Amino acid sequence: MGRRNKKPMLLKQILITDIAFKGKSVARHDGKVIFVHKGVPGDICDILVFKKKRKYWEAKIEKTISYSKKRIKPKCEHFGTCGGCKWQNMNYQSQLEFKEKEILNNLIKIGGVSLKKINTIIGSEDQYYYRNKMEFTFSNKRWLNSAEIKSKKEIKNKNSLGFHIPGMFDKVLDIKNCHLQKEPSNSIRLSVKKFAEKHNLTFFDLKEQKGLLRNLLVRISSTNELMVLVQFFENNPKQIKFLLEHIKNSFSSVTSLLYTINQKANNTIYDQKIICYHGKDHITEKIDELEFKIGAKTFFQTNIKQTKILYQKTKELAKIKKSDVVYDLYTGTGTIAQYIAKDVKKVIGIDSVKEGIVAAKENTKKNNIKNCSFFTGDMKEIFSEDFIKANDSPDVIITDPPRDGMHKKVVQQILKIQPKRIVYVSCNSATQSRDLSILKEQYAVKNIQPVDMFPQTHHVENILVLEHFTKNLQ
Repeated sequence: MGRRNKKPMLLKQILITDIAFKGKSVARHDGKVIFVHKGVPGDICDILVFKKKRKYWEAKIEKTISYSKKRIKPKCEHFGTCGGCKWQNMNYQSQLEFKEKEILNNLIKIGGVSLKKINTIIGSEDQYYYRNKMEFTFSNKRWLNSAEIKSKKEIKNKNSLGFHIPGMFDKVLDIKNCHLQKEPSNSIRLSVKKFAEKHNLTFFDLKEQKGLLRNLLVRISSTNELMVLVQFFENNPKQIKFLLEHIKNSFSSVTSLLYTINQKANNTIYDQKIICYHGKDHITEKIDELEFKIGAKTFFQTNIKQTKILYQKTKELAKIKKSDVVYDLYTGTGTIAQYIAKDVKKVIGIDSVKEGIVAAKENTKKNNIKNCSFFTGDMKEIFSEDFIKANDSPDVIITDPPRDGMHKKVVQQILKIQPKRIVYVSCNSATQSRDLSILKEQYAVKNIQPVDMFPQTHHVENILVLEHFTKNLQ
């Protein structure tokens, strides 16, 4: 077990050498790996080791002796406290290099394949204000900074509307200005907080499970439609209407104003009733000539410009033909399926989220696509031999699973049916590489294309193309 040292250990003039798991900066001392908070490779620092574990230590920078050439000044005033954009202190080109390196390392070490290089990562044109969806948390337990704590002054107002402090489920950082989503996102959040405090609307207390205001979701589409969803804990119709009328009257750009009353222990909304207060119950997104209906529960990629590039590359690397049957596993709202539909015989989309499949079917009607079929179910159960017999065996499989990767039963089923090509899209190259370590029994890696969807973070999407050893690919 890790433990905090009673007396932190100071190490002088330590060179930060690399980036490791989850984007943490790395130094080494006497053979020990040290994860250094807020470090950038190339920094030389005096560091204070505050936690020791058997395999690694953790430290924070006490004093910087010389700064790395990769280091830049963070744009956000909340950098270092908010856990959202941990790489704001590193220039974007270096971010891309480390993302590329992580993918390559995972494919070699976990995937067990012999690789020397991958395609150059496709960077994001927008490095800020690229997210189309943001979620903020109300709390009556605002995170206090060190100066506030040291002052020992009584702080009466501890309300906050922002992001959870990393590793602290009950502390929320009050956000003044976030650089991830374009206006009016900041204006809406600040206006809602100001209105709530002025009129004594209660902020959620997570430990006590009480309070009116719980969460705020803002979604903005490239078609300039705007969704606001307020999640309430207490069912107070008068106060709920009061706040929603304020949003409606203050922001005419809101095209979908929704709310839900969630009294569960957690704030997930997938099993909650969503009520449309004003406007439509959805917004519309466009990718090329296709339109997609996005509801409050709908999964959709958060960086729309990069999503278009991701889908273009996926389609290109899949090398699909008009005669191909394609399976789109973990299809979500069927965006990839519909994007490739006109170039193949038919597409079968599968996902476990019912609302996503309902939206996929609605979108195919809207887009006048007739060769896509969508099915709901647990992937490891529905993706069976009987299902494949009923829907034709796939020539190509496109799979875009959650961060946990594909279930082992799904991987084994793919090996049984032996599609000629697999295009594996993933936001987690570690689990992608784990699945590859099984698939490589029958498949060779033919292409690796990283696409950066998440600037200022360590997250990255990767397209992995696999071709069967013995299938005729001509």
